[in-house]
Amino acid sequence: MRATSRQALWRDDSLVILVGIGSNLAAPGFASPQATAAAALALLPGVGVDVARCSRWYLSEPVPPSDQPWYVNGVAAVATRLDPATLLAALLALEARFGRRRGVPNAARTLDLDLLDYDGRQCDSELLVLPHPRLHERRFVLMPLTEIAPDWRHSRLGLEAADLLRRLPPGQPIHLNGDKDTRPR
Repeated sequence: MRATSRQALWRDDSLVILVGIGSNLAAPGFASPQATAAAALALLPGVGVDVARCSRWYLSEPVPPSDQPWYVNGVAAVATRLDPATLLAALLALEARFGRRRGVPNAARTLDLDLLDYDGRQCDSELLVLPHPRLHERRFVLMPLTEIAPDWRHSRLGLEAADLLRRLPPGQPIHLNGDKDTRPR
């Protein structure tokens, strides 16, 4: 991130990271995927993650295309003192609390929390790849990311979020979820 964007997102000397939030199944006790995603977002401070900015909620078809319900997606810029591996473990534990069961790739899910970027760091381990390996290919990530951090720069590709979004081929419909401001609170 450029210094001006970073300063706008930072609350103190914590690192700024980007987390993708998605759901296409309501978790037990929640009325909808959006309610599930919003509840997970509200619980992030309890695991040591402060939410600095959030996109609005977007609706997108599953990738790859299938007969699953459409997803609700958003991106949050967050600050934390957790290291990347510890943060990822906290995100995965939060997914499990909302009933996420991993098994079949690309299956419908109650909650998906993706560590998209961690202050521009690069990592290639068995458990963690930074930045997220497919974020630059996914409109459902780039649209909300561009909304909150249009000049965020992909540390491997050197391109800003808005440029990555413009380079995507047509397709993969994305819609704001509703006519009113659906920004996560």
